[in-house]
Amino acid sequence: MHSPGEIYGIVLALLFAVAAGLVGSFALMKRMLLASDVISHVALPGIGMALLFGFNPLLGGAATLFLGTLLIWQLQKKTGLATDAMIGVVFAGSLAIGAALTPQEDLVEAFFGRFQELSLFAFLLGIVAVLLIIFVIYRFKEQLLLSLFSPELAAATSVRLNRLNLYFLLTFSLTVLVGLRFMGALLAGALVIIPATTGRRLASNVSHFLFASCLVSVAATGLGFLITAVALPRFSPGPIVVIISALLFALSLLKKTA
Repeated sequence: MHSPGEIYGIVLALLFAVAAGLVGSFALMKRMLLASDVISHVALPGIGMALLFGFNPLLGGAATLFLGTLLIWQLQKKTGLATDAMIGVVFAGSLAIGAALTPQEDLVEAFFGRFQELSLFAFLLGIVAVLLIIFVIYRFKEQLLLSLFSPELAAATSVRLNRLNLYFLLTFSLTVLVGLRFMGALLAGALVIIPATTGRRLASNVSHFLFASCLVSVAATGLGFLITAVALPRFSPGPIVVIISALLFALSLLKKTA
């Protein structure tokens, strides 16, 4: 029997998978899918400082993640360079600082995550974060699509592109933050990258694409936790979830393109 804390963790992981599928779909359309992998590393300095000074690593990771996101947005505005270029600059510094600050014995957990029981408060906080992610994506869905396919028309219809980009980057970072607990800084972006890529292979329009991405993400997460619990109890579920995601993508390659 699973304890309530374990059930909270599994439920939150599955809800995170839904949010990651939605955010990943728009990240793919914005051609910044690999940025999810890079952005998760921005949390490393905060995680390192938290472990060094003995407070909650998620709080430290959240602080540097959102500060890094705001820095990326400001640099993009001031330099005019693409978002992925700015993410790359911030990533390089964050990875070096995080590796230097994180105690060696905690590096593996910081990089690859570890499944832990959740308190009721942490579970409810995670639920609020996931619902906020889903709300933002659907609230700004039409504006995001318009800005992707016709930025000039979006600007002409009073869509504030800079502000919209900030909202998406913050939502993106919040998604990564929710996944840090059980995926770690190196793997948190995997459920943003792989299911969206798989969903794109399987779908022919945007609505089907969003649904397929979420479905693949939830399936990979559920199977990962099930296999870990039944066959590999000594393993963290994060790497298993990523392996299953990659296998589902490989299966999607069997579909013939029209």
